[in-house]
Amino acid sequence: MAAKLQNDFEPMEEREVSFPPAHTAEHLLNQTMIRLFGCGRSYNAHVERKKSKMSFHLDHKPTRQEEKEIERRMNELIAEDLPVTFEYVSRDMLPEEISTERLPADASGTIRLVRIGDYDVCACIGKHVRSTSQIGRFEMLGTNWDETERSFRVRFKIV
Repeated sequence: MAAKLQNDFEPMEEREVSFPPAHTAEHLLNQTMIRLFGCGRSYNAHVERKKSKMSFHLDHKPTRQEEKEIERRMNELIAEDLPVTFEYVSRDMLPEEISTERLPADASGTIRLVRIGDYDVCACIGKHVRSTSQIGRFEMLGTNWDETERSFRVRFKIV
């Protein structure tokens, strides 16, 4: 059972994830895509130890140069050894940039924010590494573009 916080809010239990380094990289990739393409966070993600994939709605198919820039930025962020920290806030005191649309219906009144340095912050109950240098190396395995859906899928692994 999670410890109670001020005002008797009870945070949700930390959720097991298959591989915390890849899960932390998921946060970095979300923010990298937001900054490079002005899109939202991924709408579909499957993050695992061997191979992960994340899909984003974009306004154009990224060029090969843009794909290389994603990989370069990811490895640069990992090398920066950014701290991964947690903060608990009341649901009604969430910063306006934090979306609640993906929170489960039974989410408690206290939300855990995961911060990666000054680079990214989002609500999350998954397990993470303590700093980005513990992630390893981000290796892009490939991408797919769906013109009809305007969807860009990134396949990657952490080595």
